[in-house]
Amino acid sequence: MTTTISAQDVKRLRETTGVGMMDCKKALQQTEGDFEAAIELLRKKGQKVAAKRADRDAKEGVVAVATTEDNSVGALVEVNSETDFVARNDEFVAFAQQIADLALAERPADRDALLALNLNGRSVEDALTEMTGKIGEKIDARRVAVMHAEGGEVVAYVHPGAKLGVLVEMAGEGDLQAVGRDVAMQAAAMNPIAAKRDEVPAETQQKEMEIGAEQARNEGKPEQIIEKIATGKLERFFKDHVLVEQPFVKDSSMTVKQMLAQNSADVKRYVRFALGD
Repeated sequence: MTTTISAQDVKRLRETTGVGMMDCKKALQQTEGDFEAAIELLRKKGQKVAAKRADRDAKEGVVAVATTEDNSVGALVEVNSETDFVARNDEFVAFAQQIADLALAERPADRDALLALNLNGRSVEDALTEMTGKIGEKIDARRVAVMHAEGGEVVAYVHPGAKLGVLVEMAGEGDLQAVGRDVAMQAAAMNPIAAKRDEVPAETQQKEMEIGAEQARNEGKPEQIIEKIATGKLERFFKDHVLVEQPFVKDSSMTVKQMLAQNSADVKRYVRFALGD
């Protein structure tokens, strides 16, 4: 005897799972109208879809942030899709925000820890698989960062379009949220390699010195001034690539360091996620 599947049943399953009407009807028919079994069947199909798409590149998506009410902790996540069309979908954006909120609440140490967290009764990894099956594109959570402020505040910034996000740890007596937003926007726009020069790896500094020296030799400069020229080029490198030494984007007559001093603030560190970087 064939189980009769009503349009209302199909509609209910579609609203619950977000899967297409025909797939919902087939799932209900295959499970003889058992609603929970139909959901499980669709999830299994979703896993198959995810497997088929495992080799696809998910290079689009959004960067989402979340911070505690007292701004002592912030979380930053990159959640990916295959196309920008999906990345702009409200459901996908809300899903990415759920993952950011979960990261803030649970504070995972890395991506593997994030994937193992419980999101609405299943792991984040399973939730990504379900979303892959539901949307029909590979959905992934590529990376996560959690920042704890030690006596200061965390400032979060997402650039319009949600393709770029920054967390900054600020300290000092000034308006740390306002100043920190300027610092975060600076980091977003200028993509520095370090907050301060002593954080630039020694090998990077040595490489820049070697490049500067070689350029000077190629220009025929006397050997006795080569090191001085190379040191000058390293200073230029710091001004271009170190956050606090860069010209402040809102007022290039001063450096970020000078802007911070004027506002009784300091930047301790930052994390910058640019989609696909």
